[in-house]
Amino acid sequence: MTVNRYLRLIAGFFIMLSVALSQLHSPYWLWFTAFVGLNLFQSAFSNWCPMITLLRKLGVKPGEFECR
Repeated sequence: MTVNRYLRLIAGFFIMLSVALSQLHSPYWLWFTAFVGLNLFQSAFSNWCPMITLLRKLGVKPGEFECR
């Protein structure tokens, strides 16, 4: 898998996890959902994703199109 696929997988997992935790534990988990969404939003304009930087350091192969 490439960096882009891992990024989408991780973002989707974090969003689904935080929504589930907001229903099972506390509605404050929705702040984590907003944090993930904000990071995705800012990466569309800045072309920089913290998660992609981490995935590159872990040795995940780059995709065809990716954030810097």
